[in-house]
Amino acid sequence: MLTKTPLAIAVMGLFCAPIATSAFAQTNTATPAAASSPVASSSAAASTDSASSQPQTLPTVQVTGHAESTGFQTDRTNITGVSTDVHDIPQAVTVVNQQLMQSQGVTSFSDALRNVPGVTIGAAEGGVIGNNINLRGFTANNDIYLDGFRDRGQYYRDTFDLESIDVLYGPSSLYFGRGSTGGVINQVTKQANLTKSASVSTTIGTDDHYRTSVDFNQPLTDTSAFRINAFGQSLHGSRDVMSSKDYGIAPTVSFGIGTPNEFTLSALIQHNRDMADYGVQSVNGAPAPVGRSTFYGFTDDRTLQDNQTVTGRYIHRFENGFVLRNQAQLSHTDTDARETSLKRGLFTGPFANSPALGAGNFTDLPLSSLYVGLVSRDRVIDNHSIYNSTDIEGTLGSGWIKHKVVAGIDLGHETYTNQGYRVTGPGMPKGSGTIAIVPLLDPPYNPRPAGSVQTLDNLAESSANSFGAYVNDTISLGEHWKVVGGVRWDRFQASIANTTTAPAYASQTNYFTSVRTGLIYQPTDWQSYYFSYGTSFDPSLEALTLTSGTQNLAPEHSKSYEIGSKWDLLDGNLSISQSLFQIEQSNTRTQNGDGTYTLDGDTRVRGYQIGATGRLGSKWQIYGGYTYLDSEIVKALDGTQGNTLPNTPRHMATLWVTYQPVEHWEIGGGPIYMSSRYPATDNVVKVPSYVRVDAMAAYHTKRYDVQLNLLNLTNKLYYDQLIASDGGRSVPGIGRTLLATFNYRFY
Repeated sequence: MLTKTPLAIAVMGLFCAPIATSAFAQTNTATPAAASSPVASSSAAASTDSASSQPQTLPTVQVTGHAESTGFQTDRTNITGVSTDVHDIPQAVTVVNQQLMQSQGVTSFSDALRNVPGVTIGAAEGGVIGNNINLRGFTANNDIYLDGFRDRGQYYRDTFDLESIDVLYGPSSLYFGRGSTGGVINQVTKQANLTKSASVSTTIGTDDHYRTSVDFNQPLTDTSAFRINAFGQSLHGSRDVMSSKDYGIAPTVSFGIGTPNEFTLSALIQHNRDMADYGVQSVNGAPAPVGRSTFYGFTDDRTLQDNQTVTGRYIHRFENGFVLRNQAQLSHTDTDARETSLKRGLFTGPFANSPALGAGNFTDLPLSSLYVGLVSRDRVIDNHSIYNSTDIEGTLGSGWIKHKVVAGIDLGHETYTNQGYRVTGPGMPKGSGTIAIVPLLDPPYNPRPAGSVQTLDNLAESSANSFGAYVNDTISLGEHWKVVGGVRWDRFQASIANTTTAPAYASQTNYFTSVRTGLIYQPTDWQSYYFSYGTSFDPSLEALTLTSGTQNLAPEHSKSYEIGSKWDLLDGNLSISQSLFQIEQSNTRTQNGDGTYTLDGDTRVRGYQIGATGRLGSKWQIYGGYTYLDSEIVKALDGTQGNTLPNTPRHMATLWVTYQPVEHWEIGGGPIYMSSRYPATDNVVKVPSYVRVDAMAAYHTKRYDVQLNLLNLTNKLYYDQLIASDGGRSVPGIGRTLLATFNYRFY
């Protein structure tokens, strides 16, 4: 159950706040919003100008073009497949747009998501590399999208080609097929438009931080244009040895802009040379009290990643207002990883045969007598996918009853291979996979030992074919009521083969019918209240990987209930949203005492969420949110019943505020708060809460900006990413970091 305080706040907010604030609110269109801040009006001028040239009807499960926004505020999103006012979506929606990312100096996908209430970050582990995300307590690794298509590639995503990151909360299989238990995250790429623009941005920071990006848009004719974005960076950080060198390019060309027939072809090509960070081991049920910079691994560790994605989109607009869309995407990501992880537990001696501590590493021994085992996580991973989506959207009826209908078909084919390797260091037991054992305090930084022996480990090869057909109807009943209803039927067939691990071969064919329904009440133009219900399904082979023993189980089912409100206050300049929700998996996979798995588990998350974005007068901007998550493993057969879900803090809050004291100048900043968390379901290791504070100052002109961002102002030692493996490990966040950015616009 929710505690009294959040519940009281929620009820008061849902039903009392509109009465208290209605005296200050009009409609969201009656009075234009205040002029945007310099960071929006200058550095994003091209973005704003091009918005008017972009069509507002886009392909299903495709987010392209620019959302309507003023500063940090965004009024529309395409997260559900078509351009929709956020008030007409009976679910919580959060949009992190380009203006907010620029203000914060954000360049990585993970950093941008720290603005999203309910999102927590995990580090690389197991067979997964890249961005690992939890959303409202449930893993969302397989629920990251790029312009509406599942972005399965395991790579570290960058924001250089992103217009915004849109998040839809709650089970959403109606729109996206399998997965989406906690919600979905969609990356919205920049699109070619009919306004000529060119800009370059350079950032220099502490810890050898160097980055440059360019954005060039050129009209070709009155109805066609070409755009290209590119970046390159060399980064170090607060962690010893850690470094990355990345670059990417994203061209796009559009024909027929603003005509009945429009065609767009775009690509994303990105290369990463990074180092995986497996964090620090626990001691006495908490992260080991070692320095932030302490790194466990070898100086020649590296993770090479290449991603190539090509997307084609065709739109036809009929004279009767209907829109037919077809889009296809081909994607390939390969990873060559030479990584070092920490061995489970801590050793009480410097040799492989010394005793090891148990879960949580509880001990009275001094830290100077403890040792960490280093093991390889070497692997070569290939991900291929090809998707096609066709849909038609239009409005039927007139007068008191109107229908906005979207119907479509999605097809997909995906393959995944993961060749693992086992590395044994000199002097270690043959085949143990242990490379070296180093002191917990002050580990040496050396290359991987000469004489280490690498042998082939398991090769996993899997593939999947998916088919989905859906229809969604938004029924307007007069001026104030809307009823949303939809149904989707999915067929998901997947198989996997392993060379050394079980099962040697497994195949599943899953059928599932997803539903979504909602009721929206909009008594005035500035307020909206809703109730929604939705479902989702998670097959055992959802991510094309498999836990042995689950291959014969049916998909897990999730259902969500949500009630909320969305308001536009202060003449539409300030948007407030809040919701009460419950997500439950009533047939969660759980391990029995004999090691087998059954669908007898029950997992539940109840919570409250509030967000605010927009302007407080002509000089202030605000973006903030708070989430309360009451998560519980309601039923389990593995001894975890009653525990909290991994990486799911009870309280999360973020706030970013900017102020223009005089013309051209802007200052800002704000805190990020996260309460304590558990890395694993056993809740043995507990990671403490933290508050991190960031700040910025900028000088803006029509042609250029000079901006300083100070990250982790107080140099707080906190743990940013959690790893469930091996009893729970934690990755320290960055220390105090100063970034200086210069943006120049040629037009």
